[in-house]
Amino acid sequence: PALRETLAKGSAARLTELRESLTPMNALADRIEETIVPEPPASIRDGGFIRKGFHAELDELRALGSDVQEWLAKFQEEEREKTGIQTIKVKFNKVFGYYIEVSKAKSGDVPPEYVRKQTLVNAERYITPALKEQEEKILSAEEKIRALEEELFYELREETASHVAELRALARASAELDVLFAFADLASARNYCRPKMTGDRRIKITGGRHPVVETLLDTGDFIPNDTTLDPGDGQIHLITGPNMAGKSTYLRQVALIQILAQTGSWVPAKSARLGVVDRVFTRVGASDDLARGQSTFLVEMTETANILHNATGESLVLLDEIGRGTSTYDGVSIAWAVVEYLHDHASVAAKTLFATHYHELSELEGRLERVRNFSVRVEERGEEIVFLRRIGPGSIDRSYGIQVARLAGLPAPVIRRAMEVLRKLEQDHPQQPVGAPIARDRSPQIDLFPGEGDTILEELRALDPNQVTPFDALSKLKDYRDRLREDEGGPGTDGTGGEDAAPPNENAKEPRS
Repeated sequence: PALRETLAKGSAARLTELRESLTPMNALADRIEETIVPEPPASIRDGGFIRKGFHAELDELRALGSDVQEWLAKFQEEEREKTGIQTIKVKFNKVFGYYIEVSKAKSGDVPPEYVRKQTLVNAERYITPALKEQEEKILSAEEKIRALEEELFYELREETASHVAELRALARASAELDVLFAFADLASARNYCRPKMTGDRRIKITGGRHPVVETLLDTGDFIPNDTTLDPGDGQIHLITGPNMAGKSTYLRQVALIQILAQTGSWVPAKSARLGVVDRVFTRVGASDDLARGQSTFLVEMTETANILHNATGESLVLLDEIGRGTSTYDGVSIAWAVVEYLHDHASVAAKTLFATHYHELSELEGRLERVRNFSVRVEERGEEIVFLRRIGPGSIDRSYGIQVARLAGLPAPVIRRAMEVLRKLEQDHPQQPVGAPIARDRSPQIDLFPGEGDTILEELRALDPNQVTPFDALSKLKDYRDRLREDEGGPGTDGTGGEDAAPPNENAKEPRS
């Protein structure tokens, strides 16, 4: 009733609907309260869960039990006086029931009516006809109490079950109200805004914040950031920046704001205009699967494949450091191809936030019309760096890896040596444009999958020259030639030389034959 009265003060249509779902069940509540003790035991087998005064017969049986305990105490005192053995004790166990225990030293003083039941190292245990008679009364009363309590409990359970439909509706309404009250309390305490849900696919967030991270910081310490994902203009955001700069936090906060909005919550931002997404895909963090024998890189690629196969134009995709689990060339190549796929395939074309340490990918902004470069701002102060935690347009061309290593606490000699090695590498191997082809004199990458040449070789081994006419031989030769050209990506295929290939570097040497 109190909750219904509180909801009656609200004007929201949904609160009115929920108020109507809160059917008063006073009669059932009163019945439970008058039947069950305030703090019942965990199991009905423990007994004692029916209130005193609820059932007359049960109260009588319990009184009999109390009288029996008094009788046992009186019986023990009488036996001590009669025998002169002051150490006599009346005890109970589930094997022998009630018995009289006498120490070994006094066992010779017991009267003849004591019947020995058990001998212990330091004591003897006896029963008497009077004790046995009283035991039967006690056990009978306890059994009746247990059976009657269970019967009363099952009756109450059946009565409660007859109201199961009303109870389920009440539980659903209470659960939803609990969530809504939590949303309201959080929005008020954390200065959330009401998101505007739109019919288009754009995501525009002003002053967005991470709802969890900001609670771990002092008020005002979290740096908010803006986000505008527009499928027609800025579909894919490539976000560069050093480790620890806040790229992953930024990705997650956009997804959490979207999810909170679609669940009906206000969101941590100054303002938010959001189109509804069908799914949120994420490839973040690094993890392996030892049970399945999958490395970190294989898990990463498996999750990325799932995204590329299942994302749609209505999806939101978060990709964090794709390709970092393999060599630099492989990693850049895979990341580059993934961005192109998300951009060029109309069936996918998902709104994408792509955080990467591959600065070479920034060239994609000039090649793909809906790709935009963003970076986490960093301020250099001598050899130190300060993370500003702000996302802005443009890319950065440094990873600041050694500076981050210094912040992480690597010993000074290691940092100095790393700087020396870095300068040497930069002098000996100046960075080439991403489009430059890799020199052919390097060791080629091993292909783990059989090519067309292997298949043709197997066919030739199985061929019987005596069973082939000259015309058939020429036809097969032409077929083999065409298949090999296609496998190598020759002219007219989708291999090298196609429209999607990276442009050659004019300064690169001609590849060897």
